[in-house]
Amino acid sequence: MSGPGWRGEVGLALALVSGATFGLSGSFARSLLDVGWSPLGVVLARLSGAALMLAVPLIILIGRGWRPRPGNGRATMIYGTVAIAGTQLCFFSAVQYLDVGVALLLEFLAPVLLLGWTWWRTRTAPSRLTSVGAVVAIAGLMLVIDIAGDAPLHPAGIGWGLGAAVCVCVYFQAAATADAPPPLILTTAGMAIGAAVIAAVGVLGLLPLQLNTADTSLASEPMPWWAVVLLLAGVSTAAAYVTGIMAIARLGSRIASFVGLSEVLAAVLGAWWLVAERPSVSQAIGGLLVVGGIATIRHAEGSPVRRDRSGDSVAHTPR
Repeated sequence: MSGPGWRGEVGLALALVSGATFGLSGSFARSLLDVGWSPLGVVLARLSGAALMLAVPLIILIGRGWRPRPGNGRATMIYGTVAIAGTQLCFFSAVQYLDVGVALLLEFLAPVLLLGWTWWRTRTAPSRLTSVGAVVAIAGLMLVIDIAGDAPLHPAGIGWGLGAAVCVCVYFQAAATADAPPPLILTTAGMAIGAAVIAAVGVLGLLPLQLNTADTSLASEPMPWWAVVLLLAGVSTAAAYVTGIMAIARLGSRIASFVGLSEVLAAVLGAWWLVAERPSVSQAIGGLLVVGGIATIRHAEGSPVRRDRSGDSVAHTPR
């Protein structure tokens, strides 16, 4: 089979694979955190492992004649330090205190925060549809974090989760004007830069850097630590980014960004299966409202994109 229809079907399948593999990262990280790894250690293992795995396609791309242009370095540094290192450190720190799905939903509030920042900075009110999406997402968040319930979520976890959302906002604001390199270059170099930043933070003692060779478990089955690291770096990072890039090339950034919301469902189901984290009914309803609200905002405002050398829109998923 060939043609535009087949291309779209392949793109949709790749986008779903990307969302599913990204969504499993929290569960893999949780299994390492439970046996004594620090969030900094988990991020370092993930980024350094993924950078090594993506080095081969990167070398091939460079061998085909790609050369850096002015502005590429700045965009890559922002991506590596803020979008990669900052977002993942905040997300995995949130997972220490919260269920995986809840932490991811907090990070997914980035479009809402960015909307509020743009409104305050420009004094221009968003459209009615965008406002409705923001209200729905915030209402869903209130259900997710269960502020008025008997057991509200840990404040530190909520803070780290919102910190991840802020990192995503910072990247999208910078990417709107930065001259970023092609997605594969940006992703691989960003992973390497992010790993270097995380290692520096650990060496300087700014945050604890703890690794552990004890066996962990997934789906109630024992598993060696190195196998989980390979899953985290290979499946939930390298494979997730590559399939995401391939999906964007076939679907376009706007459609791919909507399909990418499947990551939340994958994260919740994966955490339920792999690390026995079952959301409450109210949290499940709240999660649906958050995803629905964000989808509404993306439909009304469009997803953050940049233009590559061919003029095609390219979106980058910070995680």
